[in-house]
Amino acid sequence: MDGTSERLLTPGEVATLFRVDPKTVTRWAASGRISSIRTPGGHRRFREAEVRELLEGNDATPDPSI
Repeated sequence: MDGTSERLLTPGEVATLFRVDPKTVTRWAASGRISSIRTPGGHRRFREAEVRELLEGNDATPDPSI
């Protein structure tokens, strides 16, 4: 990596951090509560820095009940 690349997390990794089901993370992304990018194969990936900010409460943390 050249230092400008950011680590991308899978829905499963994000789910583990938030202690929710991976499908919940997918719903958050579909509703715009968390941004995601798509791989060439169509899989969702999440920017680690954004996920960490959400975990630290620097932004509106997704509601696990949604």
